Amino acid sequence: MKPVKKKKTEEPELEPLCCCEYIDRNGEKNHVAACLCDCQDLDEGCDRWITCKSLQPETCERIMDTISDRLRIPWLRGAKKVNISIIPPLVLLPVFLHVASWHFLLGVVVLTSLPVLALWYYYLTHRRKEQTLFFLSLGLFSLGYMYYVFLQEVVPRGRVGPVQLAVLTCGLFLILLALYRAKRNPGYLNPASSDRSLSSSQLELLNRKGQEKTKGFPGTDTSGSLNNRTAKDDPKGSSRMPAGSPTKAKEDWCAKCQLVRPARAWHCRICGICVRRMDHHCVWINSCVGESNHQAFILALLIFLLTSVYGITLTLDTICRDRSVFTALFYCPGVYANYSSALSFTCVWYSVIITAGMAYIFLIQLINISYNVTEREVQQALRQKTGRRLLCGLIVDTGQYNRGFLRNWHQFSTLGTRAFHHPAEDIV
Repeated sequence: MKPVKKKKTEEPELEPLCCCEYIDRNGEKNHVAACLCDCQDLDEGCDRWITCKSLQPETCERIMDTISDRLRIPWLRGAKKVNISIIPPLVLLPVFLHVASWHFLLGVVVLTSLPVLALWYYYLTHRRKEQTLFFLSLGLFSLGYMYYVFLQEVVPRGRVGPVQLAVLTCGLFLILLALYRAKRNPGYLNPASSDRSLSSSQLELLNRKGQEKTKGFPGTDTSGSLNNRTAKDDPKGSSRMPAGSPTKAKEDWCAKCQLVRPARAWHCRICGICVRRMDHHCVWINSCVGESNHQAFILALLIFLLTSVYGITLTLDTICRDRSVFTALFYCPGVYANYSSALSFTCVWYSVIITAGMAYIFLIQLINISYNVTEREVQQALRQKTGRRLLCGLIVDTGQYNRGFLRNWHQFSTLGTRAFHHPAEDIV
């Protein structure tokens, strides 16, 4: 008798999604058109708002999660999720700048409130250790919008020649190219590339000690967008290795990534991964600045400063003729008589504010490179009071890796070109 073949249990195949369908956060199929349907959290929040009752923080978080999950655009094989943090700059920036161009006093109020709102949002997201595309969207949209206003309001006046316009356009493209390179892998550590010469018992011991000592370990995870030099607590799950370690150099054990970190590497709480020679987490590129992209980050800052100053000079020379750039920036009579010149002047001051902030970041980066210290190490030295402070704290020299001005810059110029090995004198 022939053996009876058993029928294989066929798993139900998932139906392909159309362009307007998606799988929501509950794992259920949903439709873009049903974005306002069956929203219990939003209904509860509206009821409490109508009845003048206070909203709980948990309710607000659930409402924001629901909105961010349902905010999607139709796409092939299912609707794609849109990050809600990129929308406010696209809407608010043109509105604020146009309102600021109506009157001088409105310009002062708006241009003063914009940095305050940006700082408030930065501290809110940094405290929650969340990734956000707000600052990256604000930076890119500011570049595009300033260039658009320059083409629409400044170039038609006839004071900007083709060569000057070509130089400004070339600078804009170079900024985008440098940002693209800075957004690449900053030097992430993965378990496959870590040292696996330790035994399983040693790894278990390191993991246990890392979890026990993490609460008292000094350190910070900084954000280079603002470079506020204040010390904060170190992320949980990492600690220094005890004496007598079998590794050759001073290393860290990261309990979260489950790997051994080389010297000067650190775990980013926002990205959730360890980075080689981590300098800081920059919100302007929504990525860490580490061994592999630090040079591109410095290059992007330099090109931006040169292009921005050049664009500001061309604009002021057009709307405030026969005046020096510095004088026209503070005294330009009749600039609010014409709405076109008022909008250009407002955009100039907005660019000056952004440029001043980036110039401060660039200055801090140059000082740190000259002393061969990362922003992460500066924060740790300030907290432990082990660094030498100069010029009212603008310069912090830890003395641990400082090998002289020329050798420090030579080491920085070779970052990312090869596997960097710390010399014997760097071992602590």
